[in-house]
Amino acid sequence: MAKTKQPRRDYDFMGLRRYFIGASAILALLSIVSFFYPGPRFGTDFKGGTEVEVAFKQDIAPGDIRTAVEKSGFSSPDVVAVDNDEHPNQFLIRVKEITALTDAQKDSLRKALCLVPEEGSEEKPTFDAAACPPQLRSTEVKFSPGGDKVTVRYQQDVCGKATPAVACPPRDDIAQQIAGKVQGVELRIGNNNPVVQNQRDHRVEFFFKSKGDQLMDGLRQELGAQVVPELPLRVEWIGAKASTQLRDAAIKSITIAIIFIMLYIAFRFDMRFAPGAIAALVHDVFLAVGAMVLFQREFTLSSVAAILTIVGYSINDTVVVYDRIRENLGKYRKMTFPKIINRSITEMLGRTIRTSGLTAAAMFPFLFFGSGVIRDFAFTLLVGVVVGTYSSIYIAAPLTELIDRKVFGTAVKKKRRVKRRRKGAAEAAASV
Repeated sequence: MAKTKQPRRDYDFMGLRRYFIGASAILALLSIVSFFYPGPRFGTDFKGGTEVEVAFKQDIAPGDIRTAVEKSGFSSPDVVAVDNDEHPNQFLIRVKEITALTDAQKDSLRKALCLVPEEGSEEKPTFDAAACPPQLRSTEVKFSPGGDKVTVRYQQDVCGKATPAVACPPRDDIAQQIAGKVQGVELRIGNNNPVVQNQRDHRVEFFFKSKGDQLMDGLRQELGAQVVPELPLRVEWIGAKASTQLRDAAIKSITIAIIFIMLYIAFRFDMRFAPGAIAALVHDVFLAVGAMVLFQREFTLSSVAAILTIVGYSINDTVVVYDRIRENLGKYRKMTFPKIINRSITEMLGRTIRTSGLTAAAMFPFLFFGSGVIRDFAFTLLVGVVVGTYSSIYIAAPLTELIDRKVFGTAVKKKRRVKRRRKGAAEAAASV
């Protein structure tokens, strides 16, 4: 005798929606509180400053590094140990100072470089004529955006005696022109500094020590060359203006992504589904950011990439659930909307668990064995996968049912009442 196939038992997801929505409200409240205490921890990308990664030669405590950095003239340094088997004494040092020249330093450099005003200009030379012979006078001084390079165009030939190693070395008087004459500006040590950029135009480039170079010099002076290496592993810096632009662009990119996804859902399905999808997206992003703040993970451009990945992952999972709900709406016409949602989620539950579980499993090695930015990226993505899967079931679907019941259900009832009234009026007219 053949066995009869037992009907699938649908899980009552909609019956538990109040508990999970309450849990989401509590997590959202914790996220809001975390923004005030302890507050977000912005990286160099969004805050500006100089970031130096150093692998020290010997064991050293973070407090000793912080003290040495402060004695070198930097304020409020941030010292973080980096787990790395290749470099066991690796530290990330972040300071708020950036490589940039002040207006006073630029004026002092123009004076030291004997800048002559252009013809027809009412400005008078500010340099000392006795200290600036004609062969040292310049007609143009340009500063790089980073403040670690200046390009000078001289009036006369800049090349000194040729050597086999260098075809056109700058004259000795040019090489010593600004050495030690401007406070806070030091020439970078090297054989090719300054260097002739263009012999025909008499252009010479001077390279200055960046904040990273100055920080390394200060560490070497305070801790000794036997502890501090000659070169850092990595040096990065970004100005305050650029960091503000990056922060604004990151917020704008996330907002635009959410708007276009809302339009896609509205056209792909109908207006009953779009609010639930957007609420789930905002929920996922908000909780992921709140988790980063609560656990003091650093916000960088990689974090923005992780958040945008969460947006795409979450909407993909929501669309899969929505598509099954829409399919079952046509299949089970006599079934109530909450029961259709329960059946749709039950049918997709196995697929959702496998997909989310494999994605989360791929993130764990990066979270435990990665370092720095990779760990923060994996943490953000892991939180996003969990809340994205959860929100597709307990945020997007229940909100869709609520809108269908409160908005579209009321409209259908009104249409039915209008039809009954018209039918009754027609029957009354026919009887007369």
